[in-house]
This record gives sequence, C-alpha cells and structure tokens, in this order.
Amino acid sequence: MTAGEIDALARDSRASGEALLRLAAIGAVDDGKSTLIGRLLHDADQFTDDQLAALESASRARGQSTLNLSFATDGLRAEREQGITIDVAYRYAVTPRLKMVIADCPGHPEYTGNMATGASTADLAMVVVDITKGLREQTLRHTALALLFGVPYLLIAVNKMDLVGWDERGYRGLAEQMEELAQLLGGAEVRAVPISALHGDNVVERAGNLDWYHGPTVLEALEQVPTSTFAAHGTKGARLPVQSVTPQADGSVRIAGMLTGAGLHTGDAVVVLPRGHRTTVSGLETLSEVVPSAQPPLSISVALADGGEVQRGDLIAAAADPPSVSRDQLTTVCWFAERRLEVGQKFLVKHTTRVTTAEVVEIASKLNLETLRLVPAGDLGPNDIGVVRWRLADAIAADQYRDSRVTGSMIVIDPDTHVTVAALMIGTPPLT
Repeated sequence: MTAGEIDALARDSRASGEALLRLAAIGAVDDGKSTLIGRLLHDADQFTDDQLAALESASRARGQSTLNLSFATDGLRAEREQGITIDVAYRYAVTPRLKMVIADCPGHPEYTGNMATGASTADLAMVVVDITKGLREQTLRHTALALLFGVPYLLIAVNKMDLVGWDERGYRGLAEQMEELAQLLGGAEVRAVPISALHGDNVVERAGNLDWYHGPTVLEALEQVPTSTFAAHGTKGARLPVQSVTPQADGSVRIAGMLTGAGLHTGDAVVVLPRGHRTTVSGLETLSEVVPSAQPPLSISVALADGGEVQRGDLIAAAADPPSVSRDQLTTVCWFAERRLEVGQKFLVKHTTRVTTAEVVEIASKLNLETLRLVPAGDLGPNDIGVVRWRLADAIAADQYRDSRVTGSMIVIDPDTHVTVAALMIGTPPLT
C-alpha cells in the first residue's frame, strides 16, 4: 500500500464520516510485533478464507502444527523462510468503529530506515515490548524516532505477560519508563496494555482471571484514539509543492501538486517560493471537476492570476503565513548508512518536489539512548540520531518539522548509489 493509496483511504473515510487510523507497529526484533498484528486481525475477523488458507500453508511449510499469525504481515517469501520481517508490511482492517492502515515495521537495527518510513505518517505508534527482555536499545531507538517524527500517541503493548505470571509490578515499571521517554521527546499521550499476543489475551478479548487490570484491550484502545489529529499536513497555512507545470492553449499554465497545510480557495492570496512572487488563485481543479476550494490531502491543479515563472520544485504558499526561505538548515538527522556522516560531505537532498545538493557544515550533537540527552559529536554512525547543520546549493521554502511533516522534512540521497541514507526533520529535538 502506497502513501497515495493511504491518502485516498483518508479522503474516502472523511467523506463517509468514518475514522481512519494510521498505525505503525514498532519495537525490537522478536518482541512480537508481527504476531500481535496477526492476532489482532485474526480475532477481529479480518482474514478471508483464502488468507487463512495461505497462513495455514505457510505455517505447515515451516513445520509448525499451529497457525503462525506473524506471517499475516510478512509479505516476502524470503522473510517467511527466515522468520523475520525486513520491509514495512501494510495491512488494512475495518472494525465497526474505524478503519486502520497497519504498518508492521522491521525490528532489526540495519533496517531502521524502513521503520522510519512506516512511522513518518502514523497517527499512533504501537510499541511492542517483550516483558521478559525489557526496554532494549532498539526499542528505545524506535520509540525515540516515532516521537521525533511527531507521532502524538503511543500504545505500549507489554507482550508475553503470560511468561512472567502477569506480574503487575513489572508491567507498571515498564509503562512508567515509556511515559518518561514520551515526556522527554515531545509529550505524546501514552497508554500501556498487558497482553499475550500468542494466546490472544487482552488483544481483542479480555484476559481471564486478571483482577488488577481494568483498562482497554488493544483493539479497544485503538478505537478510542482520536483520528482527527493526524499532523502530517501541518498547522500552518496552505502549501502546494509544485509537481508539474503544464502550458494551456490560452497562454496560461496549470500547476499541479498535492495540497498540504490548510485549505485553498479561489481568490486566495498566495506567494510562489523561493522566488517570492505574490499573486492570487484564479482557479482550482481536481481530476474530475472545477472546484471553488480544496482541502488537504488532495491532488489538485491551480491557475494563478499572474503565475510568472513557476517550475517543478517551487512551493505555492498562503501569502499570510508563508514558510521561511533559506539555504542554511539546522536539522534533526536519523542516519541510516554504514558509512559515517562527517563534516564536509556532500549529498543530494529532496525537499517536497525539489532536489538539490547539500554539504554538512556542522555536526552539533547526537542522542545518547541510555541517558536520552544530546551529547557533543564529531560524526554520526549507523542508526545514530543527531543535530546537523547543512548548507544547500539552492534555497528551499521550509517549515519547522513540528509545524508540518511535509514541508518540514527532507531525505538525504547518496549521489553515487542513489540510496536514501538519512531522514531529516527541520529544527532540533524537543528535548533541547
């Protein structure tokens, strides 16, 4: 399932009055993410007969006598054969109260970049923790990334509680640790549920003989999350990253892109950035019709009263509340590559639809996962999170990440291999 398909589901849900929850399941390898998602889908009657038959076949092929629910999201045959999750696997589910897009993110450290992809558009991160192992480094890293990506809700699924006799003290201690982490990194709302994903306790059905826990099951907790708070499209004014510019027979141009931020109306005053040309919107169209206004996330084409020179990579923004334009960007970096990030290195960076080159001019600090504090650093290694200043070849019109996940983010691309090596969030971590 692509980002465009998820946005289409969001629009359909909004039109029908149904809620859409974008959920990223994260945590360390073997803590039970895939099993929990499979159990949630199975016990909520989300599998078709064909899907159940495929799960049974995959389980038998691995020599297992019972249904292995973790295979519900392990979409690649090689992953099933190894029993691990490598890529982000998406599943779609519907309950009487909401629709869900579930991203099962890989837990291995070398696939942190894949995990970041799943978390970057989530309303909620479901952090699965094996109570017998506690909070491991990768669990902390994944949770820190989700919080830095602006995920407003954490659901802590404290898994394998059956192996510790449903120990209340251990559960509460782990929940308190996660609440402290959330407060340090932006203040997301936290709810913890004690579960056994393998046996289904407290996933959809309540655990029997558990007198100390009176909170919701996992499904009930998901259904209680407000889904109108998804902040990917920002708290600022309208933003339209220019995807294409098409000349018309009458000499005008149609400017296409996906609207983010706020709504856009015919007659609105806008500014074309980074050039700074001010004009007004003279027309709006969707794929099927002319419209007087549009709301995000919607792909539209725009006509401007005086478009001047507009090109792919420009940004059309509300004139009353435009983003700042600069070549210098101070960012929070999630570094994924094996090579170390050092001052003086040059990369390609992609911001919305604009691609330019950028040089590392300062590595200010990195996040210590043990103390959850920024410490001085001269470079960044694989999976490090740090604060880095860049000098771009071309100015970009960018918001702070806390104001917009779309116009406040960039990706870094190795110019030789064309592999994405980092995710950038404009601004510094909230703990600073």
